[in-house]
Amino acid sequence: MDILETIASALTAILANRMRSFLTVLGIVIGVTSVILLISLVSGLQTYITAQIESLGSNLLIVIPGRIGGARSPGGVQANRLTFQDAVNLRGKLSEEAKVSAAIQRNATLKYGNKEDIGAAVFGVEADYWQIISLKITEGRFFKASEEEANRKVAVIGPSVKSTLFGQGRSLGQTIDVAGLKYAIIGILDSRGAVFGIDFDNSIYIPFTSAQRQFGIDRLNTIYITANNAEAVKDIQIKATQILGKRLSEDEFTVQTQEQTLSTISQITRVLSAALGGIAAISLIVGGIGVMNIMLVSVTERTREIGLRKAVGAKPSDIRNQFLIEALTLSGLGGVIGIILGIGISLIIGRFITTTVPLWSIVLSFGFSMLVGVIFGVAPAIRAARLDPIQALRYE
Repeated sequence: MDILETIASALTAILANRMRSFLTVLGIVIGVTSVILLISLVSGLQTYITAQIESLGSNLLIVIPGRIGGARSPGGVQANRLTFQDAVNLRGKLSEEAKVSAAIQRNATLKYGNKEDIGAAVFGVEADYWQIISLKITEGRFFKASEEEANRKVAVIGPSVKSTLFGQGRSLGQTIDVAGLKYAIIGILDSRGAVFGIDFDNSIYIPFTSAQRQFGIDRLNTIYITANNAEAVKDIQIKATQILGKRLSEDEFTVQTQEQTLSTISQITRVLSAALGGIAAISLIVGGIGVMNIMLVSVTERTREIGLRKAVGAKPSDIRNQFLIEALTLSGLGGVIGIILGIGISLIIGRFITTTVPLWSIVLSFGFSMLVGVIFGVAPAIRAARLDPIQALRYE
């Protein structure tokens, strides 16, 4: 029997038991769909975060308290010893090569008139901050260095804060309550979205000095540095590390470039993709077990058919190949349907959040579904091929 006849016989057997074939394929479909969907969500997250970070510019460096992967205190948390004086030192030593801004952040309640109170992230930053991280202002302006030095109560708000507190009404020049103190709105920011769990659209920016006095903060969350020349980023990273190292130990701070940040994110998302993909692949294995069970039942039901075919000259390899092709056909069909469903659902979800279906996830899912068909189809195929034709013909 040639390969075409074997394939035809396998397809005939599958179509003869459509409901059984459908239930067998369903397990593979669910597994492949889950793998593609979960990978697309993680890949979309990586794409979104990468775009947000790249939008800040390749010249940016950030200084954060503690060292990534470094020593920790007995409580498990790296102690924060980063102060405003560290930012002052960096600004003084790097004045001809870069701009520097200290930043602190707290969550606080905002109020305006009779509007319901809202929670928002309050950033205390210096006057150069908006240029350092490329903030776009749609209305008004950012506060000046003179306003920061004078401890003025002025604020620049994100679009979500504006929409919630003022709707379509005028916001510039209005006064809002920020954790008990009044601030005049002087600027509205363009939408930036959320990064690392912080919704920058639902944020408010006030002068560093005002935030420091109001919240009583003496430790910085971050120091932002932007190099005047992209080619000098590595040199500035080395210099900044040396400047901070005069007061702090190497485990008390990290100077991170955008390239390093993106590399860290890529590593995290790769591990996350592998973990979630592996979890979803379990359902593929369960589907494969279903394929094997159905094929074993099929061998039992078709025992007389197998005996008759062997009696008229079919070789054991012909019987084995037919059952193996049946298993591969079911797995392949489930893989194709699962890929279509996975991409379709990903596109639907993509209307609300960023999703990306990488080509490798499609190839991996389909290849794994076919591998499942081979692995779980071999045992039933070998069992069918080993049946004794005389005993098979006598089987009731």
